Amino acid sequence: MSTTKVNKVVLAYSGGLDTSVIVPWLRENYDCEVIAFCANLGQDESELEGLEEKALASGASKVYIEDLRHEFAKDFLIPMMQAGAIYERQYLLG
Repeated sequence: MSTTKVNKVVLAYSGGLDTSVIVPWLRENYDCEVIAFCANLGQDESELEGLEEKALASGASKVYIEDLRHEFAKDFLIPMMQAGAIYERQYLLG
């Protein structure tokens, strides 16, 4: 069985313990470049503060924080509201 060398990994990075620990683990175990990606979906700005510095400090070679609020609303939130999605039979989702 042949194995393929992994040269680069793009990691969905949250800045939490799990994703911060997996960056150096990937580098050490796969000897690959790790690129961190985070999507701004409208979460509190405090969750994004310091995220780039933290990812770089954990060993990521690059960090991309993309503003995807419009796409998230258009592709997920609006269809959910149009579908009348209800949580626990009483809370409208959206």
